Amino acid sequence: MDYESHATALDHSELGALLVAAGLGTPGEHALISLLALNGLRVSEATGTDIEHLGLERGHRTLTITRKGGKVVTIPLAPRTARAIDLAIGEQTDGPVFLAADRRWLDRHGAGPIVRKTARRARIAKAVTPHTLRHAFITAALDAGVPLRYVQEAASHADPRTTMRCDRARGSLDRHATYIVAATSRAPPGNPRAEKSSAWRLWPPGGRSR
Repeated sequence: MDYESHATALDHSELGALLVAAGLGTPGEHALISLLALNGLRVSEATGTDIEHLGLERGHRTLTITRKGGKVVTIPLAPRTARAIDLAIGEQTDGPVFLAADRRWLDRHGAGPIVRKTARRARIAKAVTPHTLRHAFITAALDAGVPLRYVQEAASHADPRTTMRCDRARGSLDRHATYIVAATSRAPPGNPRAEKSSAWRLWPPGGRSR
């Protein structure tokens, strides 16, 4: 299996800039970019959503989607995503969430130009596609410390190796297990000798290393 992804990578600042730029576009554009970047949806999963699939579950705004292979799942929506969707659908109570300019159902071919336009607005010179945002979601989640099994579930990957392949920061030393072990293995208070020893196991004073 090829473990090197060839999709365009976005770093944290670029992903943030893209989300800001999406907020400057139409509500529909903002909602689409948010679903792709903050939920890591496949473009067909995002564009295939219906207003009737929106819901509320134990205080969570939710969206029910059909995953690859036909599996139906309910996912939570971040507050900014839910707000963008609310603005996009307005007073409508049924029908597709995303419509093209001709008022027909927006498909994956129509989603690509929206993503590219938003990337240009964010002054990102890279070739950004909907799949780029899915990879960015996976990388950002793992960077934030979300366990691999949860990211795999969020991305709806059958094999965790597929999730790892999408992780564009997989080789970063910032995530090395040594730092986590060191930070959670500090000496108990009142043991100077152990405290001195544990200091050598903590994050190096020089800061980040890649």
